[in-house]
Amino acid sequence: MELLTVANAANLGVLIFLQAVLGFDNLLYISIESQRAPVEKREQVRRAGILIALVLRIVLLFVIMTLLDRFSAPFFSVHWTGVVEGDFTFATIVFLAGGAFLMYTALKEISHLLAIEHLDSPVEAAPKSAARVVAMIVTMNLIFSFDSILSALAITKVFAVLATAIVISGLMMLLLADRVSAFIERNRKYEVLGLFILLIVGVVLLGEGGHVAHLTLAGFRVEAMSKTTFYFAISVLVVVDLLQSRYQAKLARQRRIQAATAIA
Repeated sequence: MELLTVANAANLGVLIFLQAVLGFDNLLYISIESQRAPVEKREQVRRAGILIALVLRIVLLFVIMTLLDRFSAPFFSVHWTGVVEGDFTFATIVFLAGGAFLMYTALKEISHLLAIEHLDSPVEAAPKSAARVVAMIVTMNLIFSFDSILSALAITKVFAVLATAIVISGLMMLLLADRVSAFIERNRKYEVLGLFILLIVGVVLLGEGGHVAHLTLAGFRVEAMSKTTFYFAISVLVVVDLLQSRYQAKLARQRRIQAATAIA
């Protein structure tokens, strides 16, 4: 079989790792978005969203491989010298629209969390219907898929290898989605961290779309954020959040000791 050659087996291993790394932000979005569904349907929503997106990702892979030249050709161009210039392909439009939507979603949820006045009995946002949440998960999964598929095509163009990597990454998401969602539910303080990570992912998608489109705004070229910079920023956010949590816990202990000493 074509899939069982040494070269393809090596490429498959690389692609599985690539899908796992690039799928982190996707898994985080699924975990957060599923919290908007009715409680009794959240697990079903996550599984349905991932499975539908998995099938559509394979279809998307086939379409992109078949129409690769059309995907790379500009749909339209804008040349307003000194203001806006760029050549927009289908992929860049998806990146820009997806990045803008992801930033809007993250900022909206962050503003909602900041609006909560009573932490002991937080006012939840009105739940969305299960169908709407599944649709959002599938849509954002496909947007994230463009980045991973285009990156994967730089490694190999063997459809069987690419499709196998997508299926394995989808199964990994199915295994991890419930656990990540349960962790966020138990540790609501990390929901803010997750939303800020999604905000950065939105910036990354905008930068990627602008870079591929050779977009310039007011004479300044839009550049893509490197993956190294992205993961460094994420690491800093996580470390700062963990240190802040430990510092707050230490302060709380010191206040309890001081209060006990004052009473004695």
